Amino acid sequence: MKNIFSLLIFCISVLSFAQSGAPFTGRRDFNIEQGASGSGTPAYYLEVKSNGDVHFGFLQINQADGTQTKEEINAGKYNSKVMKVHFKTYNETFYVKFDKEKIYLTDENGNIKKSEDCCPVSEMGKGSCTCESAFYR
Repeated sequence: MKNIFSLLIFCISVLSFAQSGAPFTGRRDFNIEQGASGSGTPAYYLEVKSNGDVHFGFLQINQADGTQTKEEINAGKYNSKVMKVHFKTYNETFYVKFDKEKIYLTDENGNIKKSEDCCPVSEMGKGSCTCESAFYR
């Protein structure tokens, strides 16, 4: 009876992940916009839970005094078209979509943005770059 119950729990877990359609589970760090600020650029991350919930967060360490600012929010179930992320700390809202290897900054309709803010230092003169980041583990 114990084995049957364990098997049932395992099957439900697998089905709930399969229904979420998320490209992965676990935490990934990313850095879409390159920054150079005296207060320190926030380190962003996302975590996909096994039930399909996607949590976004950031940690920012002030380089001058070492104080930390952090926040984590639940952005809802995974959506392959576009996800809205709103951090209350800085009243910051942005839209993203992601796959297994990259995350993209988008508009409300899921169209990938291009901006000079997204260019690495080596490409600043090119005008605008695709707003994307590889995931880091």
